[in-house]
Amino acid sequence: MPLSGAIERHAATDPSRPAFRLEGRVLSYTELAATARRLHAAFATLAPEGRSVIGARHRLVAIATGNHALFPAAFLAATAGNACAALIDPHLPETARRRMIDRLDPDIVVTAEDDDLILANPRTGAAIAATGDDSPDAPPLPEGDDADPFLIVFTSGTTADPKPIIRDRRSWRISLAAGAPFFGIGVATSTYAPGPLAHGLALYAMTETLLAGSLFHSARHFDAAEARKTIQTGNIRRLVLVPTMLRRLCEGAPMTHVEAITVAGAKLTAADHALCAEHFPGAALREYYGASELGFITVTTPGDAASSTAVGRAFPGVRLAILDDAGKAVATGETGTILVESPLVATGYLGAGDGAGLARFGSLATVGDLGFLEADGTLHLLGRAGGMVLSGGNNIYPSEVEAALLGLAGVRAAHVFGVEHADLGSELVAVIEPAGPGLTAETLQAAMNGVLPRYKQPRRIWRCRAMPVTPSGKVEAKTVRQWVAEEN
Repeated sequence: MPLSGAIERHAATDPSRPAFRLEGRVLSYTELAATARRLHAAFATLAPEGRSVIGARHRLVAIATGNHALFPAAFLAATAGNACAALIDPHLPETARRRMIDRLDPDIVVTAEDDDLILANPRTGAAIAATGDDSPDAPPLPEGDDADPFLIVFTSGTTADPKPIIRDRRSWRISLAAGAPFFGIGVATSTYAPGPLAHGLALYAMTETLLAGSLFHSARHFDAAEARKTIQTGNIRRLVLVPTMLRRLCEGAPMTHVEAITVAGAKLTAADHALCAEHFPGAALREYYGASELGFITVTTPGDAASSTAVGRAFPGVRLAILDDAGKAVATGETGTILVESPLVATGYLGAGDGAGLARFGSLATVGDLGFLEADGTLHLLGRAGGMVLSGGNNIYPSEVEAALLGLAGVRAAHVFGVEHADLGSELVAVIEPAGPGLTAETLQAAMNGVLPRYKQPRRIWRCRAMPVTPSGKVEAKTVRQWVAEEN
């Protein structure tokens, strides 16, 4: 069922049932539906026709609120009927956000102001303040067509800015229909996902929870102590986390009432599995491997042995293939590029790509990840496309960070890469050659704050007198990495 139709049905059949909780503020299904209706009507008033990069048939609404009590209403309104939502992470540097919005040229931009939302037409300057309540003074939310674009999310790429990925409704509707019985999500499955709602993991968890008619718990920022309190007092049954969050939650007392934990973004270690079993003894633990461009790819089964590379079997409706560089299937156990045939694959990148990321070969699609299949269909993930680093559940391309560092006045050369880290999975580090004597730790930090979000900033940085280079003038990565490994 389309999300807008499901919310209208829940509001009609059980109007007082809580739908969304952000810290102390709770929206019932009636309040959620009513607020989304008014927002959708306000969008039409502010921008009667679409004039964005996606064309005149669709109204593009950029949501830059972050985790906010009215986010689900804004998301519902911005994806109903002929509308399409674009999610902008407000934690990105302002200059990056401005470039992203300029690239999209949205019809409406939604921002947060305390407990309210501000809806603005960037072309006319007209703006409306929106609050949440349950007065039904607007028509029901319309349902959009399967083939229409409904969502644009941004993923890190090899260019300076995140790349916009555009999806049609069909891919998510199929995924949600398959995922609900697979993950056992029902009306009693209250879910807590404290990650950013502008990113796929928490956004999808919110959507599948609301579709089922259950209560979704969010947080403005992840704090382990507050999260444990929320899980206990809210009697939450399901958690959706990245590994770093799970580890932080395992620092407290055991919680026996949690029934399911879904983890994505990076691999769990054997120690993580043991910690989870100790602190959440009643929880069925699943890991899944996917990509923003491809959707779900594989998922583990509760009770699977911990593995540093195994990422489970194909998600329902997904077919896996491992091909060599010539496009030929490799034998079982041999390494090649992971490709999928799946109805969950995104439409593609908006505008011209950068030559990296999503690629299609007939009915198969890939983001360039490497792995192999066992005879029983278990996939092992061995490497990420383009040298991507997975740190604390975040996908980071070192080349993107290098480009940002090289754009700073005090940096002449830079090499960024990931090193193994027991907690984060990988730790982003950098070696730089200063452009002069004036670069200090303080000035470098201030400069990075202006061009990179915190999670993309290297956690450790070394300075060298002169960066080693190859005959072609490129940084000699092997030497630089050896310096770091040897603490030279």
